[in-house]
Amino acid sequence: MNSLELSSMSDEELASLDLENKTFGVIGVCGVVGNLVARILMDRGYSVVGTDISSKEDCRFHSSFEGYDIEIFFGGHPEEFFRKIDFIVPPPSMPKNAKVLEMASNQGIKVIELGDIFKLFPPEKPVMCIGGTNGKTTTTTLLKHIAYSAGINPCEHNLKGMQGNNEFIPSLQTRLNGDLAILETGTDGTPGGLKSIIDLTHANFGILTNITVDHLQDPHENDETDFITRSFLEYAKVKGELVKGIEENDGTLIYNSDDPTIVGLFKEIDFKGDAISFGLEDEPCRVSTKPCWCGRDIEINELISGCGTFECECGIKYEKPMYLAKNISLKDRTFSLESPEGETDFTISLDGLHNVYNAVGVIIAARRFLKLSDEEIQKGLISFKGTAGRMEIMGKVGDKTIMVDYAHNPAGVETVLKEITKIYGDTTVVITVTSESGHEGDIEILEKALDNVKYIVPASHDSRLVVDELLASAKEGNADFDYETLEKTFVFTEEAPEQASNFTLGANQEQVVEGVKAALKTDSNIVIAIGEAAFKFNSAISGLCDND
Repeated sequence: MNSLELSSMSDEELASLDLENKTFGVIGVCGVVGNLVARILMDRGYSVVGTDISSKEDCRFHSSFEGYDIEIFFGGHPEEFFRKIDFIVPPPSMPKNAKVLEMASNQGIKVIELGDIFKLFPPEKPVMCIGGTNGKTTTTTLLKHIAYSAGINPCEHNLKGMQGNNEFIPSLQTRLNGDLAILETGTDGTPGGLKSIIDLTHANFGILTNITVDHLQDPHENDETDFITRSFLEYAKVKGELVKGIEENDGTLIYNSDDPTIVGLFKEIDFKGDAISFGLEDEPCRVSTKPCWCGRDIEINELISGCGTFECECGIKYEKPMYLAKNISLKDRTFSLESPEGETDFTISLDGLHNVYNAVGVIIAARRFLKLSDEEIQKGLISFKGTAGRMEIMGKVGDKTIMVDYAHNPAGVETVLKEITKIYGDTTVVITVTSESGHEGDIEILEKALDNVKYIVPASHDSRLVVDELLASAKEGNADFDYETLEKTFVFTEEAPEQASNFTLGANQEQVVEGVKAALKTDSNIVIAIGEAAFKFNSAISGLCDND
């Protein structure tokens, strides 16, 4: 849904509103939209009275109102609420014929829709949108950390437990107090979603990390068995909405030019905006292919999944980027950055080649968007403690390290497992995933795991399903893997996991815990649980470490 379509008034009507010394009544302040709208209004000095059908104890985001002067009526919408307000702001999900709006209308209280809020209160600050398939969260969090360490305060949604790229969050977050906005802008692959965010945030800077297979299947019309299936390049074109949006706003796009899908996308959408390319110089780990925009497969000398040097008959080919990380030492976490400003050495606090990519994009943004010196940037890079759920160590059981990573698509799984194996050696992975790309995605995730670790524990129903299918094929001699080898690789929980979710959560808490327990029986050096469920139930995993 285009959020501006949620406006109830014309621009002329909005301009004529007398808002001075007026009080806004916000319905649903315990929800995401109501909470953020109330705080936007209070940040601008308006009086706000809130209401919600929830009790105070059940008001999930109540802590974000700390420091604000707001009166909230819990458990309903009493008459006193209407007596105190001049305007009423309902949630976008509320029907137009709702009784509460009828009561407001009968008392002459004008309705301000969410779209009206967007129009009345533009961001009025620099905005950076960070998109891509992998690396968005780490890139966003690292750039914010560098900003904070330099005394710059990005606006924050402060909604505990909520990702920053959910529905209306980025567009509302930009309107909260802060020096600037640094936003993680994801997409489920639905056309129009990213464009709406760019339009509403007025973003003038962007980072595009990469484009790999993800979100190729989504539930349709609330029916878990009815799916829309889209091609990889259709999904990639949705990512192009970020590219075009930054161009339309006369902004600057920072992009990973080691990714042929991004390079081809620029040609496909005829991008003519200001762009800064970055990439890495290192030894390729293998040769792979991705679909090219011309219909062929493009061959890649890979550094990490989907990125490296490449050339296609259609003319899409690798070119040396403006910013090139070289002399990379993963052991020392150091690299040299060759750029138009000269060559500079940097040290980061994160492991893995994928985090060198993330760091380079952030360094460019810190220079161009935050306008910081290399000394200020280096200070932030080295003091960064990492992102929750990204290669996050939970503790140890004996000599075995236990780690959680949110990786949930084939490229992310491959990259993380490859880097973990480089660092720790023998690895056991607990797969808690249900792929957002359906059964084919689950198969590809399993294949990436087989290529990179010693043991695999299928903890979700869907990962166990593809394991069972592979074993059956191997037993009949119809698989690329030897049956006896697979028998040694797969480690099972005592009971086969039942379907816990048809959506992306995958496993439930019990299945995650049982998967980790099974993994602890292997002779690997590290156990890494991957997927949304591993991230969500990480406290239960941590509990296993504490109790041993």
